[in-house]
Amino acid sequence: MNEISKEYAVQMRGITKRFGKFTALNNVHVDIKKGTVHAILGENGAGKSTLMNVLYGLYQAEEGEIYLYGEKVNIKNPNVAIAHDIGMVHQHFMLVENFTVTQNIILGTEVTNGAGILNMKEARKKVMDIVERYGLTVDPDAKIEDISVGMQQRVEILKALYRGADILILDEPTAVLTPQEISELINIMQNLIKDGKTIIIITHKLKEIKQSANECSIIRRGEYIDTVDVENVTEEELASMMVGHQVNLVVEKDEAKPKDVVFEIKDLVVKNERNLDAVKGLNLQVRKGEIVGIAGIDGNGQKELIEAITNLTKSAAGTIKINGTEIQNTSPKYTIENKIATIHEDRHKRGLVLDFSVAENAIIENYHKEPYSKKGFLHFDKMIEQTKKLIKDYDVRPVGCENLPVRGLSGGNQQKIIVGREVSNDPDLLIAVQPTRGLDVGAIEYVHKTLVRERDKGKAILLVSLELDEVMNVADTIAVIYDGKIVSTFKQGEKDENEIGLLMAGGTNKNE
Repeated sequence: MNEISKEYAVQMRGITKRFGKFTALNNVHVDIKKGTVHAILGENGAGKSTLMNVLYGLYQAEEGEIYLYGEKVNIKNPNVAIAHDIGMVHQHFMLVENFTVTQNIILGTEVTNGAGILNMKEARKKVMDIVERYGLTVDPDAKIEDISVGMQQRVEILKALYRGADILILDEPTAVLTPQEISELINIMQNLIKDGKTIIIITHKLKEIKQSANECSIIRRGEYIDTVDVENVTEEELASMMVGHQVNLVVEKDEAKPKDVVFEIKDLVVKNERNLDAVKGLNLQVRKGEIVGIAGIDGNGQKELIEAITNLTKSAAGTIKINGTEIQNTSPKYTIENKIATIHEDRHKRGLVLDFSVAENAIIENYHKEPYSKKGFLHFDKMIEQTKKLIKDYDVRPVGCENLPVRGLSGGNQQKIIVGREVSNDPDLLIAVQPTRGLDVGAIEYVHKTLVRERDKGKAILLVSLELDEVMNVADTIAVIYDGKIVSTFKQGEKDENEIGLLMAGGTNKNE
C-alpha cells in the first residue's frame, strides 16, 4: 500500500460495502496513478463495478476513505463526483434514443443565452471541439437510435468529457464492441492519456488489458488481491490471479463426430427495419454433434438471421427447418416447442425480465408446464428447487439469490442464468449468440465447456460471435457471413485468422 500522495489521481482505503448480509467489498484498497490507464480486474460478481460505483457516488461505503490527488473527499452522489471531475461510462448506456448526439451530450448542462433560450449552435461547437481534440469521430446531428453501439459509447465518453472529466471510469468498455471498434477505443484512450486524463477500466478481458493498461488491480470475491505492472505479467498469470486457480484459455475437445442434419436453412431472405434485404438467399446446415460457428463483422445480417430463426421477425422468402419441420413465420413459442433454445445477444431486451426474480426468470419459458405449474397455479417450491440447482451448477453469485430481482445481479451472473436455463431445456438445437459477452475468463471457460459437452451429447449448436478467436476456438465448422450471405464454409483449422478475416471483409480466398 502506497502513502497518500498527489502523484495518485485516486487512492481508496479500506472500502467495505454491504448489501444486507452480503459483503460485496471487504477492506479493499487501490492506488491509481495520474495520467495512466488502470484496469480493475475480477470475476463476475467480484465487486469491481461496486468499487467504482462507490468512487462515482452511486453507492456509499460502510467503511473506508477516498483520496483524490492526495486530498480526502466525501463523494455523496454522482453530482459530487462530477464536481470533482470524475466521469463514468456505464456498461449499459444511459442515452435518450430519439435525441441527437449533441442533445444527449448537453442534457443537464445546457448552454443558454441571457434570455434562458437554448443555444444549440454554441453547444454543438463545444462538442465538435472535444471530438476533434481526442479523435472521437461521431456525427453530432445523428439520432442515437440510428448509430452503432460503438458510436453510442463514444457519445457517453463525450458526455463525461463535456462535463470536464479528468478521471474517466469505463465499465466493461469493450463488452459490446466489434474488434475494429475495440482498436479504435484503445487509440482514443491513448489520446486521452496524452492529454493528462486518468482512465480506469473495469474489465475481465485479458487481451485488452495487455493492449491498453499500465497497471492492473485484481479483486477476487470482494477482496483485494494485488496490483501488477501489466507489462510484466502474462494473460495466464492475470487469469490465475483473478479466479484463484489455473485457467485453460484454449478449449480442450475431441474431434466432432457429426451425424444427421437437424437444422437447415434454404434460400432465406430477411428484410431489416428499413425494408432492405439484410439476409440474401442464405443457406446453412447444422448437424447433430456439431458446433457451427458463424464468423462475421457486425451488421452483415447476423441480427436479422437470428430474429428470423427465433420468429421475432418475418422472413420474406426461404425455409427454416428443425427436424424436418418448417418453423419460419410462426411464433417464438412454436420455436421453443420445436426444441430450439436461444442465448440471445441482448440479455436485457431478449433474455430476461429484469423486474422478475432470478427464480421466475429461470423457469420463464416453462412456467405453464409441470412441475412448475398445476391447474394454472405456480408451484413455487419446484421453481425454487430448479433455480437453486442452476445457481449451483453455473456458479451464479451471490449464492441464495433465487428470490432477488435479476436486475440486481452483475451482467455476467445474469448471463449465467440465461445459459443455464437454455441448456436445461434440453434442446435439439442450441443457438448461442455472443454467449460469453460480459463474462470473465473462468465463466468463459465454463460456457465453452458447456457448449462442447452439449455437442458431445449429440446436440446441434449454432454459435454466432463477433469474437473471431471464440469462433475459431470453439466451432467445428466455420461459416463466414458477409453482406447477408454465407460466403464460405469450412472445417476448423482449414483456414487461418488472416484468411478468415479477408472473407469477413468481403475479399476472396485463393483456395476458394
